[in-house]
Amino acid sequence: MPRGNLRRTQLTDEVAAELRARILTGQIRSGAFIRLDEVAADLGCSVTPVREALVTLRGEGLVRSSPHRGFIVSELTRGDIIDIFWMQSQLSARLTAHAASNPDLEGHLAELTRIVDEFEKAVHEGDSAKILDHEYQFQRRIYMAANSWKLAWFLVAATKYTPYNLYAEDKEWGALAIESHRRLISHLANRDKEAISAEIHSKFIDARERLVRDLELRGFWDDNTEEPPVGQATSPAEAAG
Repeated sequence: MPRGNLRRTQLTDEVAAELRARILTGQIRSGAFIRLDEVAADLGCSVTPVREALVTLRGEGLVRSSPHRGFIVSELTRGDIIDIFWMQSQLSARLTAHAASNPDLEGHLAELTRIVDEFEKAVHEGDSAKILDHEYQFQRRIYMAANSWKLAWFLVAATKYTPYNLYAEDKEWGALAIESHRRLISHLANRDKEAISAEIHSKFIDARERLVRDLELRGFWDDNTEEPPVGQATSPAEAAG
């Protein structure tokens, strides 16, 4: 692939990730018409990667095409949120159970502990970027220990629908995540697959409920809501009404 096409592909993925996060956190609501030129201006890019990103999101069912109007955000229900987090919890629990069976697990546990120590420091400092980075490192280390890359690929694809920025800015979530990660390390050390599954399912239920509450506070599912064309993201204050 030519270098120029590679850069454009990366930019398209970044635009898709940003729009996906805005949709999943209610910054862009169901029924909103997305104006390509306004989104491009907001994100500081050309219209082309925005259009390509929206085609990607259409394939995921997050937006739909409308003749002569472009792209409209599809409905996102509470049931959709439940299904998204259920799928992630199932994949994550199975992958982590594979990690527990790794005969060379000890080295991975030491690295997981180091990552959680850094994660805790980032939470206390309120550094969202480092929180996200160490959360990614923690999960990736588990994938490495699991040595089940096809399953890991499916989980990575599913986690695109987790709005991590929402959690990185939530101090309570951060404190609970530290405790959860340390318990998970202990369960891995004991190779207790039942406890691993329970810990992971509890973690995803908490994440799901936090997102649902945030969407409810924004009035995301309120009836008779007319949506304006979308370029820039709606602010939390505007979304809350």
